[in-house]
Amino acid sequence: MKVTIKSFATLRKLMDKELILEIKEGATVGDTIKELTQKYDGLFNELFESSGVIRPYVNILVNGKNIHFIDKLETKLKDEDIISLFPPIAGG
Repeated sequence: MKVTIKSFATLRKLMDKELILEIKEGATVGDTIKELTQKYDGLFNELFESSGVIRPYVNILVNGKNIHFIDKLETKLKDEDIISLFPPIAGG
């Protein structure tokens, strides 16, 4: 099955703006993010603390819904889902 990954803000320096990824049936957001962090140098450090916990203020959405309010990294994916990755953003 295929999912679309979209990156925003500073993450675009580390990975493609948008890509389609072939994943196995039953894959989770965590499985997919792990695959991405192995493909793109520096992505793990942007998204996770060294303990493997998602950094505060990093938002990962599946079809526009924050995984924090679903099953976090254990959120199951379906064919044609869209994962959006938002790093912490500050400004004023």
